[in-house]
Amino acid sequence: MNTKEIGVIIKKRRQYLKVKQQELADLAGVGINTLVAIERGQGNPKLETLLAILDTLGLQVEIRLKD
Repeated sequence: MNTKEIGVIIKKRRQYLKVKQQELADLAGVGINTLVAIERGQGNPKLETLLAILDTLGLQVEIRLKD
């Protein structure tokens, strides 16, 4: 999985929940510019930032061996 795919998942989940970008940024405690960049698959967010956004959306990271 790459940053573009992660961004797409975050954006789709946010839209499914009918949450605006600014609302998600506020709830997750991250800047709006950071959230926009992540949804676009740009930038290099801190793991802490990414986890805060995922947690707010009810998502989680799963680490497993590659296929």
